[in-house]
Amino acid sequence: MKNVMHAVEIAAFGPPDGLRLVERPLPQAGAGELLIRVAASGVNRPDVLQRKGHYAPPPGVSDLPGLEVAGVVESGDAAAMVQAGIKVGDRVCALVAGGGYAEYCVAPVAQCLPVPAGLNDVQAASLPETFFTVWSNVFDRARLQAGEILLVQGGSSGIGVTAIQLARARGATVIVTAGSDEKCAACLALGAHQAINYKTQDFVAEVRRITEGRGVDVVLDMVAGSYVAREVECLAEDGRIVIIAVQGGVQAEFNAALVLRKRLAITGSTLRPRPVAFKAAITQALREQVWPLLESGVVKPVIHSQFAAADAAQAHALMESNQHIGKIVLRWTT
Repeated sequence: MKNVMHAVEIAAFGPPDGLRLVERPLPQAGAGELLIRVAASGVNRPDVLQRKGHYAPPPGVSDLPGLEVAGVVESGDAAAMVQAGIKVGDRVCALVAGGGYAEYCVAPVAQCLPVPAGLNDVQAASLPETFFTVWSNVFDRARLQAGEILLVQGGSSGIGVTAIQLARARGATVIVTAGSDEKCAACLALGAHQAINYKTQDFVAEVRRITEGRGVDVVLDMVAGSYVAREVECLAEDGRIVIIAVQGGVQAEFNAALVLRKRLAITGSTLRPRPVAFKAAITQALREQVWPLLESGVVKPVIHSQFAAADAAQAHALMESNQHIGKIVLRWTT
């Protein structure tokens, strides 16, 4: 095996053109880890934040961006691989804390999943970050149940298209917000029951109308800021808001009396710094509960665009334009 690889590094914090294709030493898998020959890498909003200098990797993690990959197992901790039922040569996708924008990437064995039958590498690379995030927040933290109503802010995002499909498949009613009629139509085509164009409609009023005043049980919020107060108004009794990003700002004021009266819960999480054991539990849940849905076609990857890895700057520019519907992926193989 060669000793160097191509990788996309952040040469300078700031605009997308700070991303550079470079050569780096091949990473080495340690205890509980394996080395993946990467075919494709998912692009996510945290990668953009890291490129801007706002989201440093956890201590000890590669400085290269990239939180999800798909490819072939090259080598690794034999005992851990046997325990996980993974062997050299298997096609896998993995959630990683960094280092995904590279031809080779080290991943904890416990955060690797087999590529679902029928999916190609680009599709597989689009899965881990959003599926781990949605499962952990919507189903574990917010405890969304069949028969409940979920409001997804930003339904056409990578997170959004995943949340729509998983919630619908598990028996929930799904309302989304999106920033254009085209995006709303795409969300409806993916299974959302109702879509609200937040640029032309008041989502609080629309939720009240759609639910006949009852409100929703869970809100998946990627905005925070001023949205929190409006989401509190949208919730039914015993409703839950789960915040997973703060694109609208970190400060929020809301009517605390409504929280008391309706017994509301406001929570949130970040996934990247959590320990391997925490992510391993999500891996197992996804394999048991979600991978069959992917293999049967009930839930499908949604790929908006794919770029050669050398064009990572273009991929980031597209993400920042907010024109995409679904996922953006980098290819390392032709």
